[in-house]
Amino acid sequence: MAFFRTLAAAELVPTVTGEGVTLRTPQMADYQAWADLRAASRSFLRPWEPIWPADDLTRLAYRRRLKRYVREIEQDQAYPFFVFDAEGRLVGGVTLSQVRRGVAQTCSVGYWMGERHAGRGLMTKAVRALAPFVFTQLKLRRIEAACLPFNAASIRLLEKTGFQKEGYAREYLCIDGVWQDHLLYALLRSDAVG
Repeated sequence: MAFFRTLAAAELVPTVTGEGVTLRTPQMADYQAWADLRAASRSFLRPWEPIWPADDLTRLAYRRRLKRYVREIEQDQAYPFFVFDAEGRLVGGVTLSQVRRGVAQTCSVGYWMGERHAGRGLMTKAVRALAPFVFTQLKLRRIEAACLPFNAASIRLLEKTGFQKEGYAREYLCIDGVWQDHLLYALLRSDAVG
């Protein structure tokens, strides 16, 4: 029963809507669609993500993931969302993480898209829809993003949504088992969202 009680905290995060997309916190009922989409997209996502644990797509691992999400929401550390298209199909996910309050008032954004839905502009629409949530509801003033220098699709998405390139971080994240350099971007509350 404690598991279901804690999931109620995730329901406090509002659903975010944008042009042709809806973003909401992950739920247990999303497991099969999520596992199927991730499994079908494994080779597509591999170059852009950390190595997946061996049990990553299991129901038990998903349940643990949801518990972590709830804890992070309750502690104002992260806000995970699944992205659904206009037909209500799960197409990907976007997470606001590393929420820092105090003098920083910032967070980081990361995202993934299922292979069969890539290239349709859905994640661009999702990031556009999420920016007002960050600036108005979470009352943060800055969203940071990092992407691999050869990830043209991600660079295009960030620049189309108003993010400005701010730097280059050497060996910034361990992606696909290798410490890799990343381009650093940010979107400020005062910037116009593209």
